[in-house]
Amino acid sequence: MIQQSSLQNISLWLSQQGYEGIAEEVLLSGFCERCNAAGLAISSALILMDTLHPDFEGHAFRWDSRDVFESSSVYDFTDDGNAREAWENSVFFHLIKDNADEARHRFFMNEETAFHKLSELKDAGHTDYLATIHRFTDRGSIGEMNAFYSHWLTRHPEGFHDDELAALRLLLPTLALAVKTACCMRIIGTISDVYLGRDAGRKVMSGTITRGEVEKIDAVLWFSDLRNFTGISDKAEPDQIIPFLNDYAGLVIDAIQAHGGSVLKLIGDGVLAIFRTGDQRSDCASAIAAEITMRTNLTVLNARRNLEGLPTTNVYLGLHVGEVFYGNIGSRSRLDFTVVGPAVNMVSRISGLCSSVDRDTVMSKDFVVMCPDNMQGLMVSLGRYALRGFARANELFTIDPEIC
Repeated sequence: MIQQSSLQNISLWLSQQGYEGIAEEVLLSGFCERCNAAGLAISSALILMDTLHPDFEGHAFRWDSRDVFESSSVYDFTDDGNAREAWENSVFFHLIKDNADEARHRFFMNEETAFHKLSELKDAGHTDYLATIHRFTDRGSIGEMNAFYSHWLTRHPEGFHDDELAALRLLLPTLALAVKTACCMRIIGTISDVYLGRDAGRKVMSGTITRGEVEKIDAVLWFSDLRNFTGISDKAEPDQIIPFLNDYAGLVIDAIQAHGGSVLKLIGDGVLAIFRTGDQRSDCASAIAAEITMRTNLTVLNARRNLEGLPTTNVYLGLHVGEVFYGNIGSRSRLDFTVVGPAVNMVSRISGLCSSVDRDTVMSKDFVVMCPDNMQGLMVSLGRYALRGFARANELFTIDPEIC
């Protein structure tokens, strides 16, 4: 018989873990271990929660008394393909279709089951299976995150006893709330990273949200855009334009982030990013490394798109280093966490000169001077150029085409 005091202790522990923000896999393992200690014989468990993420639909967390499972994973969008087929063959899908909250399959009584996955669980020695859905209201949902899904197994010869089922039903709403709290924290982090950039997103998440709250920083600035995007978009089919932008923006962003940069803005076909570790020489080297990665991957992308008969382009890149204001700028109802200052205008103008000087990458003298000595040898001067909005002509550089 499960003691009421044990259930109260587990419920209190769940509540505490929820408001402390403990990760889902820790919550699940701690919950299962405490249930077993209290006399609720759980042999394996799975919890699922949809999320808001551009690359996958949700998170899955598993626990098994024999440690045969990876504790956490993600699952693909279930709109089509194998993921849709797997979802439609799941117990949870049928619970939703039947507007039911719970399904039990007692393997120890040789009950028939139409679900292939359940046969595997039975063959693994489990004797009883309980699946549950705890639905959220519209007010409590975030996108597709509208329910807490879980299943529970035991290897007890007689399956789950009535008091064990009652205990699970009592505890699961609190577990669902604790897991939802952790998932919401993940979603907030994802949204801030994806829409603000990693560095800006983390600053906002840490509480830097006051209008006008800015800091003066020295940063390496990257501004790139696509060659002849307007002409290509005028000629391309409408349904090709967004995939075209995604291909090339993804290429640029991946290269920047792979070398420690933070993307601050997507402006049409343009990308504004900064590198700022506090060591400008190292940041300049990182920006050049990102440029090399981008060019290498651009060759591969253009080859693929050529084979598919799709339009291709090139990336024009300006690089500069300077002092900027970094922080919250805007109105009380709409803020942007970005960089402003003459250095930002400068890097934009430098990028705009790429077409005129027939070079893919153009850099300011300030940037070249801050590069490591071995990289400065790769740079050649293009001469001095007047940039719109700046009184003095500026010497500009590019990467030596003989080396490229």
